[in-house]
Amino acid sequence: MLYICKKHFVIGDIFMARPIAETPILTGEDAIRFEKRMREVESLSNAQRVENTRMLKEAVEEAKKHITICI
Repeated sequence: MLYICKKHFVIGDIFMARPIAETPILTGEDAIRFEKRMREVESLSNAQRVENTRMLKEAVEEAKKHITICI
């Protein structure tokens, strides 16, 4: 079984979450490629979307059997 626990910084008796790193700024070819991919849209039928959602929910339920999260 997999156990996931959130790590904290402790200042006195106060628990602080870890700081979030800055998001890098994309420039040049990376920025162009990112923008192009953001414009692309997948063409899925409603039946395909429903099937994908069903399969995802099944996978999540199976994963929940093997993962314990303690926060």
